[in-house]
Formats: sequence, structure tokens, C-alpha cells
Amino acid sequence: MKNLFLSLVALFIASTLASAQTGVFKAGAFAQDISPEDLPISINGNMKDGKATMVHDRIHARCIVLDDGITKLALVVCDSCMIPREVFDAAKKTVAEKIGIPATNILCSATHTHSAPTSTGVFQSEPEKDYPAFLSKKISLGIIEAHNRMVPAQIGWGVGSDPTQVFNRRWFIKPGMMNTNPFGETSDKVIMNPGYQNARVEKSAGPTDPEVSILSLKTKEGKHIALLANYSLHYVGGYPAISADYFGAFAEQIGILLDADRSFVGIMSNGTSGDVNNVNFAGMPPGRREPGEQIRVVASSVAKAAHKALGNIKYKNHVSLASEQKEIPLGVRLPSKADLERATDILTKANKTVLDTMPEIYARETVLLSKFPPQVPAIIQVMRIGELGICAIPCEVFTDIGLEIKRKSPLKPTFTISLANGYNGYLPTPEHHKLGGYETWRARSSYLETEASVKITSTLMGLLEKVKK
Repeated sequence: MKNLFLSLVALFIASTLASAQTGVFKAGAFAQDISPEDLPISINGNMKDGKATMVHDRIHARCIVLDDGITKLALVVCDSCMIPREVFDAAKKTVAEKIGIPATNILCSATHTHSAPTSTGVFQSEPEKDYPAFLSKKISLGIIEAHNRMVPAQIGWGVGSDPTQVFNRRWFIKPGMMNTNPFGETSDKVIMNPGYQNARVEKSAGPTDPEVSILSLKTKEGKHIALLANYSLHYVGGYPAISADYFGAFAEQIGILLDADRSFVGIMSNGTSGDVNNVNFAGMPPGRREPGEQIRVVASSVAKAAHKALGNIKYKNHVSLASEQKEIPLGVRLPSKADLERATDILTKANKTVLDTMPEIYARETVLLSKFPPQVPAIIQVMRIGELGICAIPCEVFTDIGLEIKRKSPLKPTFTISLANGYNGYLPTPEHHKLGGYETWRARSSYLETEASVKITSTLMGLLEKVKK
């Protein structure tokens, strides 16, 4: 009797899987406006808080929902600098309750535009009172609307390249030259953004990743539904107002290149760009450019690379979907008693609300970080879409890490979305921690243990093995 029962269960599972493989694959997409309703509003991403008094271009939570007949996945990319886990968790909970997509099957991320409302505290910007809750609600509404718009679809993916827009921003300091960090130390071997042709530096301290990974969705009739891209470029900047930066401009440009209608959703996610920006410090300074001009230049260049890669895609009428995630504890680099005493002394002497110098700003961060627990939980997630792998890390991930994941992943191709499912600061490798530099300086923007990248990469490899066919 037991053998008969097991046989029936096996038959049911086999039948269900076969049905899914021959069933209808569906996809839907929607760009949910998340622009603030009240201005002026705090925008973060700098050492001092900024205030946006206008919206230059609308910002969005760009959502995709996929359904293979058994499993549903949702991917969301928000035009925001960084978003705390609590905001994403609340949105996922609402979606799970209303349309049944499990929270573990939802990947939410931020682009890292430096021109969006503050959602999490970093340096002298603190979360706006009402915006995080507003953002969470909008994210859930966007996913639900994308779900409602699902239609029978075809899907394809590919990889293009644009090496012209990415440069490693960390540079080795020449032997004998010193750079004093905000803690009064002179042990740093690298400096971030050294300026053009700086005689104190000799070469960049890391690689870049020129790949433009894309996931394309079309209706059965060939109408473009959405295109998700991934590129390892930090941000570009250029507007002292609310703006989606080059991520939003890319979405517009790829739609134009595809001659898509207004329902099309273009999406650019942030890859592993923690040490990469758009400035070639080995070259000559560019001529004067109008505000936003560089955003348009970058967006156009990357959109052309994505469009070229589309020409090599072979679309499929059905693929299977899978998602796995694991919450892992990561250590916090807490300040010592001496660190805290020094920071308190600096702030007492400064005696002002808005801090001006780097030692003062990092002293405030030291005091705030001293209240952190010794460990924090982090969600590490992977998704499989057919043979495509997508990894999600809640940090500003260094390029070395992304390249290692691509090399080691059992799924080809694989790309990583940074600033996903929360915000846990920069993620340098242990080797980069030894070199020092801005991205390693202890603050709410960089506080994880020096071995965090090793633990995260190991976790991702285990999850990728679980989801592979």
C-alpha cells in the first residue's frame, strides 16, 4: 500500500512538471511611480544632507512578474539610492497576502541614484518621516499591477558589452605618499576618486565588468513587454533634483530603440559596482557639459549595447522558474571604546548641527554605529529563469566579487543585482579591506566584517546549486 501511495505521488509530481513544461508561460510588467508627493525632501548619497525642491524626472519601482505554471517570481528595481530591508519586507508581505507570491520569490532592489528621497540613514541624511511607508506601499502596488497585466509570453536572455562607461575608482597611492583617513590613520594604500592625472597615484586598484546582461520579455505576437538589464556602474549624477539618473534614462532609451509602446517597461539594475564609476581619471578632464548631459551619454551607450545583444537572443515559449534564499548572520565592525571616546571628543569640540569635516562626519557615524548589534542578518537570494542565474546581495558589491560569481556559477549566464532586499553597506573583499580607502572606512555605509564577501559568495554558490536543473 505504501509503495502504491509513493508511486501515485511520483506520478502526480511528474504529471505536474510535464504540464508546466507544456503549459503557458506568462509575464507582466509595470512601472509604478514612486516620486515624492511632498517637497522639499531629503536626498541622500552625499556627506551632507541635500534637499530636492523639484522633480526633474519621475522615479519608479519597475516591476516584472513571471509565471511558469507552477512558480511565480517577481523582480523589482526601484529608483532609489538605498532601501532598508524593512521597506522591502513590508511590501513583500502585502504581495504575499494579496496575490500569493511568496516573499522568498520576490527580489527587490535599489538602483543607487543619488537623486532620490532618503529611505535609510547614512552620513548626515536620515529617513524622511513618511516616505519609507509610502515607498513600501507603492512597491507592492507595482508588483500587483504587473501580476494583473500578465499575458502569455516568450522569454530570452543574452549578454552584451560596453567597456566605454566603466572605470575603477580606487587607485593605488605611490610608495612614499600618504593619505590620512578620517580616523587619523595613514595606513590606506588606495584612494577613491583621486582626480585627473593625480601624480600621487600610479594605477587603478581593481577591475571593471563591461558586460550588459539582459532579460527580454515579449508577447506571443512579438510585442515587447519589458527588458531588464544589468550593468556594473555606480551612478552618474548631474541633477540637484529628484531624478532616476542614468538608470531611468536607459529605460527610456531602450524603449525608443525597440520602438516599443508606452506599456513597455525598460529596467536597469545595478550590478557589482561598489568600486566603479563613470570617470576616467587616467585621461583628461572632459569639457564643460550641461546638467544631465553625461546621464544621457551613458544611457545611450549602454542602451545601444543592450539592443545589439538582443539580436542574438533566441526566445523560448516556456522556461521553468526557481528561487531560493537564505538569511545569514554577518559580523559588525563595531568601534572600540577608544574609537568611541575619540569620536565623542571630536563632536563635543565641533558643537554644531551640520558637520563640515570628514573627521567630524565619521565621528558621528562612529557614535551611531556603536549602537549596532554585534551581528546583523542579511538575505542572500538567487533566482533561476530557465538557464539564467540571478544573484541578489544587499550591499554595494565590489566588481571582483561579481566576476567571481560569474566564473563559479553553475548557471550560464549569471549576473548579480546589488542593493537587493535591504541595505548593509559596501561589500569589499578581504584583500580590499587590507588596502583601505573610502569604501572600507567604518560607518553605516561600511560596517560588515572583513570576511563578509567570502561568506556571501559561499552562500550564493550553495543556493545556485540548489536551483540549477
